[in-house]
Amino acid sequence: MSAVESVFPQLEALLPHVQKPIQYVGGELNSTVKDWDACDVRWALMYPDAYEVGLPNQGVMILYEVLNEREGVLAERTYSVWPDLEALMREHRVPQFTVDAHRPVSAFDVFGLSFSTELGYTNMLTALDLAGIPLNAADRTVDHPIVLAGGHAAFNPEPIAEFIDCAVIGDGEQAVLQITEIVRAWKAEGRTGGREELLLRLAKTGGVYVPGFYDVEYLPDGRIARTVPNRSGVPWRVSKHTVMDLDEWPYPKQPLVPLAETVHERMSVEIFRGCTRGCRFCQAGMITRPVRERSITGIGEMVEKGLKATGFEEVGLLSLSSADHSEIADVAKGLADRYEEEKIGLSLPSTRVDAFNVDLANELTRNGRRSGLTFAPEGGSERLRKVINKMVSEEDLIRTVSTAYGNGWRQVKLYFMCGLPTETDDDVLQIGDMAVKVIAEGRKVSGQNDIRCTVSIGGFVPKPHTPFQWAPQLSVEETDARLLKLRDKIRADKKYGRSIGFRYHDGKPGIVEGLLSRGDRRVGSVIRAVYEDGGRFDGWREHFSYDRWMASAEKTLPEFGLDVDWYTTRERTYEEVLPWDHLDSGLDKDWLWEDWQDSLDETEVEDCRWTPCFDCGVCPQFDTWPQLSESGRKMLPLTVKKGS
Repeated sequence: MSAVESVFPQLEALLPHVQKPIQYVGGELNSTVKDWDACDVRWALMYPDAYEVGLPNQGVMILYEVLNEREGVLAERTYSVWPDLEALMREHRVPQFTVDAHRPVSAFDVFGLSFSTELGYTNMLTALDLAGIPLNAADRTVDHPIVLAGGHAAFNPEPIAEFIDCAVIGDGEQAVLQITEIVRAWKAEGRTGGREELLLRLAKTGGVYVPGFYDVEYLPDGRIARTVPNRSGVPWRVSKHTVMDLDEWPYPKQPLVPLAETVHERMSVEIFRGCTRGCRFCQAGMITRPVRERSITGIGEMVEKGLKATGFEEVGLLSLSSADHSEIADVAKGLADRYEEEKIGLSLPSTRVDAFNVDLANELTRNGRRSGLTFAPEGGSERLRKVINKMVSEEDLIRTVSTAYGNGWRQVKLYFMCGLPTETDDDVLQIGDMAVKVIAEGRKVSGQNDIRCTVSIGGFVPKPHTPFQWAPQLSVEETDARLLKLRDKIRADKKYGRSIGFRYHDGKPGIVEGLLSRGDRRVGSVIRAVYEDGGRFDGWREHFSYDRWMASAEKTLPEFGLDVDWYTTRERTYEEVLPWDHLDSGLDKDWLWEDWQDSLDETEVEDCRWTPCFDCGVCPQFDTWPQLSESGRKMLPLTVKKGS
């Protein structure tokens, strides 16, 4: 079999024996299959999770389209296979394949993986092994693809440094095209200098991080002394990529329509990137600065084309805080007017308490169903919300839910975190008080008793490139004890307890995520041990095994004189060199430290879009300031579609 023939004939025989075989067959509406021989640079793109989670991922969908639009470039998609198919593939020697043309992943030039969460690392190792690509980057030859990591987790790729060839931090649209041209030139020259030469050319751009070209030196106590380049011409710091004008990149133009049910059954448009609210726990908000809004006309055109291309009946307006778009009222009204006849629903993934108003909510539900509203106060007490810079008072929240319940909503979901810096039992117990006040207010303004409030709680995980990157993490035992006290408090409330839903994760997944998010290269040995012990799909509750992770850590970390607590529950000092310090997110480390000190003093900081600059470092570096739409134009076309 030549390296590029479809493996579908062998795969097809296995599909009757697995669950949900539809996810492996490809052929989705708007998918692309290009002639292999007509292309000289070929990408396999992976979201390292199941099809139902991976297919709707905007990042992969955008890069898939950006690459396939280019002459002579081909991109196909691959997703993690469930353990039932993995076992059969190993037995019948079927390699990791793409869903588009079922070509072996090992035949491509670049194998790009997008990590939104660190819990996908074991799935990457599974895919590499199934593809026949050596797990260690150092063992690969000129005939293996370049393994490239991207996505939010790639802002600290050190735990997977031995498994990847390179990483890109920041926006991918322009980065993948730049990498494509470098690969193309190297191939045209007959692959001069082999794999090492290609990686050197990528590293010298200053925007591609090649871990193999950097050595990490350690202090006797286990902390990092420094990270230094080991080749000449390789930069000391690697910069993130930032797409400055979103209107120039209106992707995806032809969103993929899944064959099987997925987590998001809708067409999504990213209405802006970046966030300057300054929530101190939020890595996404910090690493995606500056704010760049898509224009109202750009949004309108993307929605129009996307609906025509897909037939979806709901449009998701995506961003980190969608109601903060400076023209969100006009966007929502314009879209609701235009698609009233077709009954196209609109959704904002989550609405800030202080950005919600009933006019906006009514526009969003005018053509669709009125589902529950989700708000994220994050901290249970006023004091803790000052610590995390989530400037939402209890008064704001009660006023907002009062408006919602008074206008016909019956269900509100509130999202909180447990284990935030300086948190006490009392801060967490106040979540119960807040839920009771929400139910009481709802019953009062609606005159109904069928009011529901669901409290959902996740464990706080300190993340790189945030003010909390120095913070200690709460142990599993303390997290669980706090959550049990809260659960008992809610259950004991005879008057309101039954109207309050309570969902929470125990502290175990958070500790593993914490180990991976702030880990260094030594954590790679833990990831490998977990994978070899059968670890897969760690982001899924039914597949995650805390005991497996702890046993693997106990087996591997003592060799370095370290343990899990050293990475998770230990507070860092200002002097410590952090594993990701040589990766430049644009944020000034001293500014992050000052913000960490401000949090301990319970000092709040305003959103810099509406105030003088706070010197976080991003805007001067990119020679920009927050870009607001403020077009003054209304959405095009202005005609409202009505039935004849």
